[in-house]
Amino acid sequence: MCAASAAARGRRVLVLDHANKAGKKILMSGGGRCNFTNLYTEPSNFLGANPHFCKSALARYTQWDFLALVARHEVPYHEKKLGQLFCDRKANDILDMLLAECDRYGAQIRLQTPVAGIERIEAGYRLTLPGETLDCQSLVIATGGLSIPTLGASGFGYQVARQFGHRVLPTRAGLVPFTVTEPALKAMCEELSGTALECRVSCNGQTFHENLLFTHRGLSGPAMLQISSYWQPGDTLEIDLLPDRDPLAWLQDQQAQRPNTELRTLLSEVFTRKMAVLIAEAWFTSRPLKQYAPAELTTIAQRLGSWQVQPAGTEGYRTAEVTLGGVDTDEVSSKTMESRLAPGLYFVGEVLDVTGHLGGFNFQWAWASGYAAGQYA
Repeated sequence: MCAASAAARGRRVLVLDHANKAGKKILMSGGGRCNFTNLYTEPSNFLGANPHFCKSALARYTQWDFLALVARHEVPYHEKKLGQLFCDRKANDILDMLLAECDRYGAQIRLQTPVAGIERIEAGYRLTLPGETLDCQSLVIATGGLSIPTLGASGFGYQVARQFGHRVLPTRAGLVPFTVTEPALKAMCEELSGTALECRVSCNGQTFHENLLFTHRGLSGPAMLQISSYWQPGDTLEIDLLPDRDPLAWLQDQQAQRPNTELRTLLSEVFTRKMAVLIAEAWFTSRPLKQYAPAELTTIAQRLGSWQVQPAGTEGYRTAEVTLGGVDTDEVSSKTMESRLAPGLYFVGEVLDVTGHLGGFNFQWAWASGYAAGQYA
């Protein structure tokens, strides 16, 4: 995005990528359909040490600007949930669009080209490549974070930042599934692996109303991925398994109307049968509703509406969609993304300590900041 923007203004642009294929993370995003932006993107949906940092970039290049680009390339898309926009076909449509923009304006892309070293020179920067050196006036670091190392992710961007005096805030995996080790909970997750349901999850003052997915390792799905960025080791998650109703009022009403209905039968109307039977027997003792005293109904309601889960940890960078932390934004211009310490050096996207969180969407910040940096690249 940055390369196409800079080349469109007549700059000579070369993208160096150590991978063997461009845009690998784009191709795997959104389950292969690329959740490329969100209708409700705004600064309040971004995390960072400086919450005001992203305002300038997002004001200068909005989701509507990106949608105009998508429309120009006739990429079909749809809104999935909460403003999330996905390709109708495959993520290749977004990658092909970006590559076409680079080709249109003459930005070159060189794959399988690792950068062995970078040094300051009078005219800008000198890069050491395999068998050659390359000089440039402006250098943009758009290397992403540590997430999904199997796609080639590394700490190179942070290494460059430190080389030129930048402070790098502690990094950790974000938008990542939780793992569990407590025997009963682990057995439950393994038994329900593949089961999804809508829930409301809360932790440290943040709440997300999205889907939960049980896996054989723990808890995943959009709700868990979102809350993972606010969770710290040792914290407890509060999960409401009946987010669209008052559990106690519902149970009392069902007891009055259907006293002979068994609890597991009732629960199978809102959960899968397998899950209903499992939790009815593991958490409670399934009996006809008329046999539960008021206090027992209250206990059941509390468990369903406020399930307390303490994860053992997360799956880490291996499956994390983003990296939290990174280059301290206090040392980077919010208008141009240029380093305040090294003129002509820019940092864009996930390498910065700003991560977008809005209904499962992760890419708008890379686009917005890439465009802003492109203004001066």
